[in-house]
Amino acid sequence: MKEVYELDVYKLAEKLSDAVWHAFDGWPDKARKTMGYQIIRSADSIAANIAEGYGRYSPADRKNFYRYARGSFEETKAWLRKAIRRKIISKDEVWQYTEIIDELGPKLNAFINSTKKLN
Repeated sequence: MKEVYELDVYKLAEKLSDAVWHAFDGWPDKARKTMGYQIIRSADSIAANIAEGYGRYSPADRKNFYRYARGSFEETKAWLRKAIRRKIISKDEVWQYTEIIDELGPKLNAFINSTKKLN
């Protein structure tokens, strides 16, 4: 069995959370204090929940954590949409996030669906 950090879905989740983490320092103080910490937590939670689920024994436990990861993924996208509307994120950053999100979403769903087969 692969290590969790070797999975494509996990690598993409880490890539997204790292992008958010590094962008945070360039945000205005108001944005960092209000939405910045929230988006860091939600983005970090995607990979964290994948890892926690991967370490669980039963397929049902694994599925629950993978679903939490999907919820955190949706939350992160919501925060990014707010940041775009509020002009906190540059157009170049939007492209970077979109590229990761467009790949991560389907892979995360496929990962969850593959777990269902284990029941």
